[in-house]
Amino acid sequence: MYITVNSKPENLSACKTVGRAFVNNFIKKHPDFTIEELDLYKAHIPRLEYQYFQRRNCIIDEEARKKLPEKEQKEIQRIVKLCDQFISAQVYVIAAPMWSLSFPAPLKEYIDCIIQESKTITFPEKGSKPEGLLNDKPRTVIYIQSSGAEIPWVMRPILNRGLNYIEDIMKSMGISNFERLLVDGTGTTEIERLEAINKAKIKIDDIIEKIELKETMLV
Repeated sequence: MYITVNSKPENLSACKTVGRAFVNNFIKKHPDFTIEELDLYKAHIPRLEYQYFQRRNCIIDEEARKKLPEKEQKEIQRIVKLCDQFISAQVYVIAAPMWSLSFPAPLKEYIDCIIQESKTITFPEKGSKPEGLLNDKPRTVIYIQSSGAEIPWVMRPILNRGLNYIEDIMKSMGISNFERLLVDGTGTTEIERLEAINKAKIKIDDIIEKIELKETMLV
């Protein structure tokens, strides 16, 4: 599954350019896989309203949904569809720029939709911490992040909070395999941007080799 989070067209976006190179290389090595793409700037990602839930992270049941206005029923259907789509994949490639030490807002809204009890997480006991349900098969997240500056590795825990959050939230759902592909130093000129892109592309094949695959699935 290829998820993009940038309003720029692909030719102007460093993260989406590297992301496209990644999925193209992956398909060349694994032609039996299919790609499902989700552009979070074009797709409808519902905002979560209190009336959609019967309790924390748990969507109301079918009977309760019928009592809501038609528009709200469709919003719930969309949330469930996004979650089911995410669950069906085995490899997740997320391409996003670093914005304000984090990432663009549509990615957070999307994550809120896919964190659902009995689907991606479970609460073993009342009041307990959630446990991930997506450890049922090998799954891998590749997070491709572009940023204007070169971030020293010692400063990444402080300055790269968005990347750290994505890794933590994926692991909370049970996805333990997480790879980062950083497109650092895109700078202010086209030459700097292309240099950063080419530097990141060199790492693609090595990351693909690390991905553990089970069988033909969505990527």
